[in-house]
Amino acid sequence: MISWIVREGEAGKYTIFDSTFPVCSSRCHPMISSIITHPGGAHKDDFLACSVLLHDNPVSIFRREPTDSDLADQSIAVLDVGGEHESMRLNFDHHQFPRDHIPTCALSLVLQHLGIYEDAREFCPWLEVAEWFDCRGPKDTAEWLEMDRETLGKLNSPLDITLLKNFAAQTEHHPGEPIWEVMRMIGRDLVEFITNLRSRLDMASQYTEVWNLKKGDSEFKALFLPRIDSLPEDASGVLGYQVKALGLEEEVLAIISPDSRGVGYGMRRFNDDARLDFSELAEETDVHFAHARGFIAKTSAVEVSRLQTLLVQSYLN
Repeated sequence: MISWIVREGEAGKYTIFDSTFPVCSSRCHPMISSIITHPGGAHKDDFLACSVLLHDNPVSIFRREPTDSDLADQSIAVLDVGGEHESMRLNFDHHQFPRDHIPTCALSLVLQHLGIYEDAREFCPWLEVAEWFDCRGPKDTAEWLEMDRETLGKLNSPLDITLLKNFAAQTEHHPGEPIWEVMRMIGRDLVEFITNLRSRLDMASQYTEVWNLKKGDSEFKALFLPRIDSLPEDASGVLGYQVKALGLEEEVLAIISPDSRGVGYGMRRFNDDARLDFSELAEETDVHFAHARGFIAKTSAVEVSRLQTLLVQSYLN
């Protein structure tokens, strides 16, 4: 735990806030002294942009209009306000972009600055929706998603509402305060999810194989990850992204990866493609689990030929 001494108001009083987070890592931006974002109502865009910066920069957030000196100060990050995008000065506003500019919000600009935007777009399908919603509004976003506006409204979460309401309720947020701590937790999890997923994907992609299988006149593909001691246990969690990276979403029907609970392998449908039904394997002696709904099975088999035979057997012509 670390303590922060923060000056409050014009009276010159100081308060000590305790933060549950450790001192920032060596990746911290050495220049950021504070974050400024707009006052008034808060949105997911400015909330998350602040959160992401807090990951490596545990500084106070001030919700007010920036001054010219704020915008010129390279130690102050100005988010979603200020009328300019100048990453060298840490100014990340998008409202000055042309009306027909590709949907880009303050969070987009911060992620670009950190060099993880492309990975975020690949791994976080909600990001493009957030960009559209912030830049185009609910009506155009609903049309883009091919749903009615009422359905879009039903996707609102009380978590979003409560966090944004309480973020907007204060003009300052400091380390040790509940909202600040939650924001940094969110920023930490988001940045680490993106960077760790990219690392795991790069590692797993060195070993994955695409199998071409045939049953009768029909052909299909499966993605296979062999058991490799140097890979982390959760390496199999990235294989769906590997299928997409290979551009094989329409051809791969199954993913086969090491069973974390045994010596064999787990087999699961990719995108829950019903052309594979693993319940067909329930009577096989080397299959110790086959879900009744047919979307997953586990086998003690380790030979590639046997695994491929089980896949073909599960395929419904």
